[in-house]
Amino acid sequence: MEKLIDLGKYIEIGINKLEKNFSGLWEAIDGVISWTVDSMNDVLLGIPFYIIIAFVALGAYYANAGKSAFKIEGLKKGAGLAVFAVFGLLLIFAMGYWEESIQTTTLVIVSTLIALLFGVPLGIVAARSTTADVIIRPILDLMQTMPAFVYLIPAIFFFSVGNTPGVVATVIFSLPPAVRLTSLGIRNVAEDVIEAGRAFGATERQILFKIQLPLAKPTILAGINQVILLALSMVVIASMVGAKGLGSIVYQGIQQNDIAKGFESGLGIVILAIILDRTTQAIAKKK
Repeated sequence: MEKLIDLGKYIEIGINKLEKNFSGLWEAIDGVISWTVDSMNDVLLGIPFYIIIAFVALGAYYANAGKSAFKIEGLKKGAGLAVFAVFGLLLIFAMGYWEESIQTTTLVIVSTLIALLFGVPLGIVAARSTTADVIIRPILDLMQTMPAFVYLIPAIFFFSVGNTPGVVATVIFSLPPAVRLTSLGIRNVAEDVIEAGRAFGATERQILFKIQLPLAKPTILAGINQVILLALSMVVIASMVGAKGLGSIVYQGIQQNDIAKGFESGLGIVILAIILDRTTQAIAKKK
């Protein structure tokens, strides 16, 4: 069927102009992201694996046990995930994928931080302005429904191959939950609480930072949990543009039809996902 509107052509022209007119900006972004990822990898890989495992296990334990960490009740709550973290990470190390798991964790951390850096402020703006919400919502719908592979095309165009296009594509894919749940949490704060703050002379800034954000914290933390999981789900796709980590091993397994390599690296991703998911959920559920 003949095209009536060649929309893709206009998008391509626009991207070409962006690449040409803002080449310095793309190089700067590439430099910052590459330096951050490489530096974090070097730091984490320089720490003995058993120290990282102990740190993750203790973090998982305290996230679940909370204030009862030194009581029997806390032991029952936190021991399960802590033991799973120890054995799961030891299994990754024993399979020979420790370096790749660190690289994957680094990509997830950097992508999550960037997504939150943009997502939380946008969520605050959307919650406090109906006009902004009307504008932002369809953009988020587009970001969530567009196939993730599509994000790789402009990412490669602007940043070539490597960790940077993988991080950029991951940020775009995982950003919407941060915006939506931040906005939802603030909008769900009871109006009478806000009116009470105004009655006591609180400014709009004080209402936001001392009333709305603290009360919306559980919902915002749930959004952070979703951002982390979506970022982790992108590691295999990001590997197609040169991002390192367990995703690249999965991709190699697909290319080489290597069931063992694909299963082992996939299992490593599952272990990391469970640890991150259960830990952030436990933090979000705390009062």
